[in-house]
Amino acid sequence: MMSLFFSRETKRLDSESRAALPGSFVKLKNGVTHYELSGSEDEQTIVFVHGFSVPSYIWDPTFSALVEAGFRVLRYDLFGRGTSDRPNTSYGLDLYDDQLVDLLDALKIEKQVDLIGLSMGGPIVINFCNRHPIKVRSLVLIDPVGGKSTKFSLLSLLGVLPVAGELIFGWLGNRMLLKGTAKDFYKPQNIKNFLHRYQEQMKYQGFKRSLIRTMRAGMLGDFSSIYKLVGGQRYPKLLIWGRNDHTIPISHSRIILDLMPDTEFHVVEHAGHLPHYECPEIVNPLLIKFLKK
Repeated sequence: MMSLFFSRETKRLDSESRAALPGSFVKLKNGVTHYELSGSEDEQTIVFVHGFSVPSYIWDPTFSALVEAGFRVLRYDLFGRGTSDRPNTSYGLDLYDDQLVDLLDALKIEKQVDLIGLSMGGPIVINFCNRHPIKVRSLVLIDPVGGKSTKFSLLSLLGVLPVAGELIFGWLGNRMLLKGTAKDFYKPQNIKNFLHRYQEQMKYQGFKRSLIRTMRAGMLGDFSSIYKLVGGQRYPKLLIWGRNDHTIPISHSRIILDLMPDTEFHVVEHAGHLPHYECPEIVNPLLIKFLKK
């Protein structure tokens, strides 16, 4: 079974393979993390956390804009994604919280940070806010998971099927992931190059295993209780949603706003699940204005 599951993952992530890869790497207690940090140490630090399967390149248009606006900006690949390690463990809130805490410590970022979480990055950043409120200056959520359980079609079903889930996902997972990622877009012209980059991470061993374990750890579930707790914390909050999001419909925004009533809210027209990527000319000014005021 396992040979089938890993049959299309032909590359290993190690020091030799990473020597030819872009970005920086740091060894944390649960594995090596790929990251990029840019901007002056004297400026306010913004931390980007990506979603379920697309690694940190999802922040390309936003990262560069915020660096140019004068911020210090950090993005990184969650464990199991991009060129970060794929540890043989549970992929739940504890792992992702440890990764972010350890990364900030390793980079000696001690001042409060502004957190920006996309999709599944939403539960990761609100969990960080709940556990470490003293470290947070402001919070931004973009089409976040977790107002209630999110239905990710067949992927969710595979996540709860032991053995059969691995077999089916090992055989059909690449096709399912590419098809599902394409649905995140409202504008078809953005898809081709995006998916070409996406496929690179699929070649490294442990990618599909990490996604299965992420689903089994409940990371696409209901985090409304944590949203409510964070909603009571007194720092600025911003919610952005693509009007045409078919992955997490805009109706979920009302749930988040009910749980976090003092949150500034903006809808981005003609955008799907990735409004910052499809409409940077709209989202980047919103972010810069929010972060500077």
